[in-house]
Amino acid sequence: MTPLQFAFSLTFILGLAGLTFHRTHLLSALLCLEAMMLSLFIALAVWALQLSSTAFSVAPMLLLAFSACEASAGLALLVATARTHGNDHLQSLNLLQC
Repeated sequence: MTPLQFAFSLTFILGLAGLTFHRTHLLSALLCLEAMMLSLFIALAVWALQLSSTAFSVAPMLLLAFSACEASAGLALLVATARTHGNDHLQSLNLLQC
């Protein structure tokens, strides 16, 4: 494993660890998800550059577009949660209520 691949793997694993261990606020969970998506985007972009193929050059942009959609949906959920519950604590959210 090259140092570059190790750095991207470590970044993804740190984002995953932050998501699993620090689940107190919705905003921190969204930031960890964005860190994971950013590490995947950079790794995919570097991989497409190393292959020197035009067939794989669209994949990082597609991942970035999906990441932007995920971020906007997450922020909309954060605003809706803050308006209805008054905070963004994940412990106060009950998914069984309508």
